[in-house]
Amino acid sequence: MKYILVLQWPVTSEADFDALISMEDLLEADLPDAHGFVDGHDFDAGEMNIFVHTDRPLEAFQDAMTSLRRDPRWVGVRAAYRPADGDRYVVVWPKTLEVFSVS
Repeated sequence: MKYILVLQWPVTSEADFDALISMEDLLEADLPDAHGFVDGHDFDAGEMNIFVHTDRPLEAFQDAMTSLRRDPRWVGVRAAYRPADGDRYVVVWPKTLEVFSVS
């Protein structure tokens, strides 16, 4: 896979960890193989992330939106992708976001 798509949310409490696992499981079940695969998560430093390896980051993001938009946390999502062998992120969402990083 050429890219890593990162879906990111702020962490407000330890209870968010259970929500992260639920969202990861749902996305893993719903993501078409042609658009990539879920490759884990992290939960630290005030943020939680789901990582998706993909050749088609924009399609994978649309799949994630379809799968997760019913979760109340979806409104707070930030998303970006980078080449698997790179470190510069391209912001996907929200469009007004200028800087994206993973702690």
